[in-house]
Amino acid sequence: MRIRLQLFEFEDQPWFPAAVRAGMMDYLRFMITRLHTYRPIVPLLAEGMRRTGQTQVLELCAGAGGGAEDVLQALRTGPLPTARIQLTDLYPQLAAWQHLHAHTQGAIGFEAVPVDALQVAPELPGFRAVFSAFHHFSPPAAEALLRDAVQAGRGIGVFEGAGKHWLEVLLALTVLPVAQLCITPFIRPFSFSRLFFTYVLPLIPLCTIWDGCVSLLRLYPPDALLALARRADPTGMYHWQAGKVRHRWGPQVTYLVGWPQSEA
Repeated sequence: MRIRLQLFEFEDQPWFPAAVRAGMMDYLRFMITRLHTYRPIVPLLAEGMRRTGQTQVLELCAGAGGGAEDVLQALRTGPLPTARIQLTDLYPQLAAWQHLHAHTQGAIGFEAVPVDALQVAPELPGFRAVFSAFHHFSPPAAEALLRDAVQAGRGIGVFEGAGKHWLEVLLALTVLPVAQLCITPFIRPFSFSRLFFTYVLPLIPLCTIWDGCVSLLRLYPPDALLALARRADPTGMYHWQAGKVRHRWGPQVTYLVGWPQSEA
């Protein structure tokens, strides 16, 4: 699927109810973690961290922290046993983050205040990473996000848990909504509002279906990611690579990683 449409997603809208946004993010966190969506990119992330001398991932646009715990476990049992992850977002999901913080004995931390991914405070250290969120940005904003990392001299990785195929759209319309209805009672931390907006007034599943399909249509393919990176880094100070990696059981992850050439 080569087409890219800059359609709207509900969760991007400032007026969107916080309880519904949180419920959608919690569902994504649960699914991404249980399916080990981002395990295939851990070697790429670890290489970027090694090249830049970092042991901490600074996750931008973290949502509810989907995949953070799984990625942390893979880093710690593999190349980086002291790895940590710091979660940030323009809309902090504190309940979910506190749950991850407690469950990982503090190895996953968070910034309780809003953090703009286009203007990250220089005192926030770490290899910057964006999971399942880069497609939310229009081309000028996506370029600005990458440029902010380049100007700060920080390594950055962009990871999307899909390969941009029409089959993924079909799954988002059929299988995944059924799965959401089945697993919602088991998502932690427990929330009555999540149950209400799933089964009584089903805004969470309906908006998840829409946003999931739109996310796939907004996804940047590898060549577009490289083009954005080169515009953000016109002097070629960074080493960039983009592509797709595949799970053993089929699904793909699209990625872009970059770090200063002096550390390549």
